[in-house]
Amino acid sequence: MIGITSISFLGPKGTFTHEAANLIGDDLIPYCTIPAVMESVVGNEVEFGVVPIENSIEGAVGVTLDSLAHKFDLKIYKEIIISINQNLIVNPGCRMDDIKDVYSHAQAIAQCQEFISAHKIQPHYAISTANAAKSIIGDKSKAAIGNVKAAEIYGLDILRANIQDRDNNETRFIVLSNKDHRPTGNDKTSIIFSIYEDRPGELYKILGIFQKNNINLTKIESRPSKKGLGRYLFFIDFYGHKDDSMVENIISEIDDNTYFLKILGSYPEF
Repeated sequence: MIGITSISFLGPKGTFTHEAANLIGDDLIPYCTIPAVMESVVGNEVEFGVVPIENSIEGAVGVTLDSLAHKFDLKIYKEIIISINQNLIVNPGCRMDDIKDVYSHAQAIAQCQEFISAHKIQPHYAISTANAAKSIIGDKSKAAIGNVKAAEIYGLDILRANIQDRDNNETRFIVLSNKDHRPTGNDKTSIIFSIYEDRPGELYKILGIFQKNNINLTKIESRPSKKGLGRYLFFIDFYGHKDDSMVENIISEIDDNTYFLKILGSYPEF
C-alpha cells in the first residue's frame, strides 16, 4: 500500500482500474478519461494516478502512451498487474435467450469476441465497463461485460463468468506521480525515444546498447510520432534503475544517438 493519500483512477467505480487502484490505497477519486487522471496528478489535486498501459491480449493502451509522450511530464512510480476475468453482467432474472445487445469498453468487447459471436449478440461500445453495467439497469434485453465489482455496485447478476477468449488475460496498470521512486534493487526503467529516420540501422544500434551491457528488455512498443507517416516513437522497458551507474551510462549513450529521449521513470517490478 502507498499509504493514506489521495489517488485518482480511470473511473467510474467498478472498472478494472478501480480494482487495481484498490490494491494501493482506499482514498480513491474517479476521473472519466486517462488524460484527466494525468491532469489531476500534474495539478496536485491528488498525489498518484492509476491508468492502464497494456493488455496481454489487446496490446498497448495508445492514449496512455501518447499522453505520456506528448502531453504530461509524469513519472511511473509503480506498476500493477492484475488478471482480467470478463463476465456477462445482466439484470436479475435475465436468461441467455433474453439478451439481444451487449455493452462494454472496446477492449473488453475485443477480448470476448468468440463468446459474443457464438451467442449472436450485438456488441456496443461504452466509455468503460462500469458505465456499460450502469447503462443496462432495468432492461433484460441488454447485458454488459465487466468485472464482479461492477455487478455488485449496480445490483446486477453474473450470468456467465470468465467469458474472455483467452485465460491468460492480464492488464498492466501504472501508478503515476510527480516524483521518482527510490531504487529498490528490483527495478525497471521506462523510456521513450525517436531515431534519425535517414540513418539506416539506427534502431538496431540502440538495441545493441542494451545487448552489449547484458540488460534485458521487458517491452518494446512503437507509436506514431504524429509528425508524419513513417515517423515513430519507441517505448522501451528494461531492467535496472535510472540511478544505477550502468543504466546512467546506457541512457547517456542512447541520448547521444537519438534526437528525442524522455525518461518515464524507474519503479519496482510488480
